[in-house]
Amino acid sequence: MTTIQQMTYHPVDGSSAPLEMMTFDALRAANDGGTQRADFVVVAVVMAGHGLVDIDFATHALSARSVVWIAPGAVHRWSDIDDLRGELVLFTPTAPVSFATRERAVTFDADAAWTASGESWPFIIAGLEHLRVEASSQAGGAAAEIPTILLSALIARLGPSAPSSSPRDSAYQLFRASVEENFRAHHDVGFYAHRLGYAARTLSRACVRATGRTAKAVITERVILEAKRLLAHDRLTAAQCAAALGFADASVFSAFFHRECGIRPGRWQARTFASQLT
Repeated sequence: MTTIQQMTYHPVDGSSAPLEMMTFDALRAANDGGTQRADFVVVAVVMAGHGLVDIDFATHALSARSVVWIAPGAVHRWSDIDDLRGELVLFTPTAPVSFATRERAVTFDADAAWTASGESWPFIIAGLEHLRVEASSQAGGAAAEIPTILLSALIARLGPSAPSSSPRDSAYQLFRASVEENFRAHHDVGFYAHRLGYAARTLSRACVRATGRTAKAVITERVILEAKRLLAHDRLTAAQCAAALGFADASVFSAFFHRECGIRPGRWQARTFASQLT
């Protein structure tokens, strides 16, 4: 069984600042190689070296110019970081100040890792250096807002945008937030359409525009992700997963999981445990 360490945002200096920075050296000193889940955003920028990070059952290879974005609630493990140099920024989802960057911080299905472009790299390095200076200044008054302003500027330079980042996609944003709140009990698009005051087809079109997937597919993807988390990290049985995720019984849940993943949940669980031991 994999034990998940639940991390809550508490700056090490005891301040109420909505963001803090650390290096990979500091991460190595604090990291025990275990599986973690945080209630804040973690952004890591790799300046040199090679390593690995596992985020929700996907392994990402890291090298110079790699950017890692770990959303709140994502189960992750720094599995190979001995050779990495770079900076990490930890912040609450409400810390960014601009519309687009705050939307990015609360998006659940943004990219988890990518390589920053050569054109953006000098701006990212400069942004990190400026943010580091201001985040450590502990300035008061209007100057206290500078770190969050710089955080938004850095996020805007990092690379891939969230799947939806403009006002015209408000239907998708509302739907996605409602799914995150209610997916354990409600798997049908009709529930969300009624709750949000949209036609089901309107929600589905909004999802296709934002993600390329229908509204039903977005719900299903979120339920499957949580099922895998429960099976792999909490070691729940199919019956327990069914109860936790709003299915009538274990057989209904098992059929759903098999249809979406091509394997029964018990077998997937056993295979996952076996891979963790190798």
